[in-house]
Amino acid sequence: MKIVAVIPARLGSTRLARKPLREILGKPMIQRVYEAAHASGLEDVLVATDSTEIQELGKRLGMRVEMTSAECQSGTDRVREVAQKIEADAYINVQGDEPLARAEHVQALVALMKRAEIKVGTLKTPCPVPDVNNPNAVKVVTDHDGRALYFSRATIPHDRDFAGGVRYFKHLGFYAYQKAALEAFPTLPPSALEQIERLEQLRFLENGIPIYVAETPFDTIGVDTEEDVKRVEDVLRRDRRA
Repeated sequence: MKIVAVIPARLGSTRLARKPLREILGKPMIQRVYEAAHASGLEDVLVATDSTEIQELGKRLGMRVEMTSAECQSGTDRVREVAQKIEADAYINVQGDEPLARAEHVQALVALMKRAEIKVGTLKTPCPVPDVNNPNAVKVVTDHDGRALYFSRATIPHDRDFAGGVRYFKHLGFYAYQKAALEAFPTLPPSALEQIERLEQLRFLENGIPIYVAETPFDTIGVDTEEDVKRVEDVLRRDRRA
């Protein structure tokens, strides 16, 4: 089974300028993500970008880079464009702003996609207490087979009677797609729930395409601000992963 890990990266972030090239403890963010994906054991790992600057950095560091259109509106669009050039059974989207990505994240998705019935996969991790009521930390609930029932910025499930002991799970923005599901996504109209929550994965659920969710103990911090950079560096220092 051929699986390709794709790391979408663009320079045009509005909240943190030149984000993929931002150094984190001496390494560009995109390099940290690439090294984590490559450590998973997958042979096919590449960066998808429309930036010649990222392309040149990749060449210097020995990273495989595929140029994609500047018209891509999302990381999913970049992965889909790569899928039109490179044939594979499944594609893993490893976000370029996840410098705490680990080989284990990719390996968990690879294990999911080896099950023929799974068209779309993603990850969850036990939700840290500060993130339970944080709308920027997306929560997910699943059924007994690991299929996502819903993703929300709200605190779900809701502990109506304040019974306590509720297990909350945070969604991590790593995805895996069979090619057919990846091709189908842009043909589906943006769904009502997707637009309300601002969560594009809800488009799959509203159109009856199940998303299977693997659990990982390894949380991440998506980087959007200077404060996020500091938090990531603190974690790396603490874990001695610098």
